Amino acid sequence: MNFLYPQGKKQALTFSFDDNQDFDKKLVEIFNKNNLKGTFNINSGTLCGNIGENPDGNVYVKPEEVNELYKGHEVAAHGVDHKFIAGLSDVMIVNEFLNDRRTLEQITGNLVQGAAYAFGWHDEHIMDILKKLGFKYSRGVDSTFGFFPPQDFLDWKPTCHQGCEELFELGESFLNCPGYIELPLMYVWGHSYEFGRSGDWSNIEKFCEMMSNKDFIWYATNMEICDYINATRSLEFSADGKKAYNPTLIEVFYKNDSSVCSIKPGEYKIL
Repeated sequence: MNFLYPQGKKQALTFSFDDNQDFDKKLVEIFNKNNLKGTFNINSGTLCGNIGENPDGNVYVKPEEVNELYKGHEVAAHGVDHKFIAGLSDVMIVNEFLNDRRTLEQITGNLVQGAAYAFGWHDEHIMDILKKLGFKYSRGVDSTFGFFPPQDFLDWKPTCHQGCEELFELGESFLNCPGYIELPLMYVWGHSYEFGRSGDWSNIEKFCEMMSNKDFIWYATNMEICDYINATRSLEFSADGKKAYNPTLIEVFYKNDSSVCSIKPGEYKIL
């Protein structure tokens, strides 16, 4: 059995952008134009559009803009105040992430179970705290420059940063991904303000155009990918490997010889 993504897609592409500055509006436009999906990691303590109310002088998305702006994408946590968690007590870490999650859930009306670590720093202890707070995944900043899904979604390492020199080379490699990688995934992360402050959006526009509208790619949010891959890992098999049961609520797709097949939620199937 070789797993595939939903509807028999061979590969998946996702994006993750942090810090909810006003430049997200331009980035979302680019994503929507190219039918791409992203995850936007928000510091709820900075959700305000007025410079005077933000001591760092930046302009941020307003709370009332969140639902319309990120419609079709995912809102995830990034800590209330973007604190470097290595120096925080456990109580402070809990407050940083749980309060962020609570506020974002109140704004969006959805469950917020994904996150990105501020400054990327985390360890097993931090991962355990987030797991107990109900987070399913959280992203760091160390690039893999590869296309394998993570073993542990609370230690999710992206393929690369938006500004890496190899971005287009990696994109080409992904489009021609070797068949031995099961469920290949390209994950690009960054900050919209890196484009906005320079005024140069050309690279991200070209990359999105290059990667868009491929019938073999599933364009998904971080949470959609996390949930789907976890569903593939949750299948139960008979001792001889010829029968499978899907205990999840997600239809799982796979390739059987040259055919695309699936196991529906609650289905017991002979492979």
